[in-house]
Amino acid sequence: MTYRVAVVGATGAVGREMLATLEELNFPIKEIYAIASRKSLGVEVSYGERTLKCEDIEQFDFSKVDIVLMSAGGDVSKAWSEKIGALGPIVIDNSSAWRMDPDVPLIVPEVNPEAVWEARKKNIIANPNCSTIQMVVALKPLHDAARIKRVVVSTYQATAGAGKAGMDELWEQTKGVFVNKDVPASKFTKDIAFNVIPHIDVFMEDGQTKEEWKMKVETKKILDESIEVFATCVRVPVFVGHSESLNVEFETALDENVARELLRDAPGITVIDKRENGGYVTPKECVGEFTTFVSRIRNDPSVPNGLAFWCVSDNLRKGAALNAVQIAQLLDERGVLTPENA
Repeated sequence: MTYRVAVVGATGAVGREMLATLEELNFPIKEIYAIASRKSLGVEVSYGERTLKCEDIEQFDFSKVDIVLMSAGGDVSKAWSEKIGALGPIVIDNSSAWRMDPDVPLIVPEVNPEAVWEARKKNIIANPNCSTIQMVVALKPLHDAARIKRVVVSTYQATAGAGKAGMDELWEQTKGVFVNKDVPASKFTKDIAFNVIPHIDVFMEDGQTKEEWKMKVETKKILDESIEVFATCVRVPVFVGHSESLNVEFETALDENVARELLRDAPGITVIDKRENGGYVTPKECVGEFTTFVSRIRNDPSVPNGLAFWCVSDNLRKGAALNAVQIAQLLDERGVLTPENA
């Protein structure tokens, strides 16, 4: 079976990555459309060896497609996703707009693929936050083995998580240091070059940021409502690739050697864990890769049944575009899209 697919937000970093990932994974496409705002009408984007011209979201007939990959931001998704879903296609949305809607499944295919059957409630599926995705991919096999009680996670998130503007600000400020040119912070709250900023998204009343809140509530929805998560999310001067340091407390003991083998056997994970110089993966090395890398696995004796590890992943790929395309693959594999509507 082949599908008619539209990518909304096709000119953005994630939208372009979605088009590249669809082609790279050889997703069965009958027709492919690049959609953007009116100001991007006619802008050319690549799909394999083809060049697509962007069409205006206001004028496009969404009833002629089966799947819509939405990566145009929360406001656009709130305005359009339900309207598109009412016309028949399933929308896979990369924003935070629908993640906590009880009628919208929040899916990481390696973790909760069965949730794909809930898609027809609103014809919307939510793609989780990038930092949540890589974390729950790594937590899933460990949770199945020993039941997780609590996770304390510190993230080291790349500027790509703030879009092209974030990466541009890092680049311009870095250049400015060497030519004695001041480039004021615009996208971030403080200078990002040669700095780290413990602040992503807005502050909430209890002192946590919304990014930290997302990691907690999304993990509960995807993996297990009983898991407690405490996150500190930090922006670092890296272009692409999110890193996380995790301390996990289990209900029963889980030896680090057993955990290492469980992670090695789990889908979507590559373990590189040598106790020597360079025997771990850094964000620079994960760029362009589909997998989530896990390193520095060790027992944490400071809590009962504790385990610690390091986790990195390309936030534009597994953290966004790849996960969305894998959800589309799930729709195909599980038969959620039938011949009548595909």
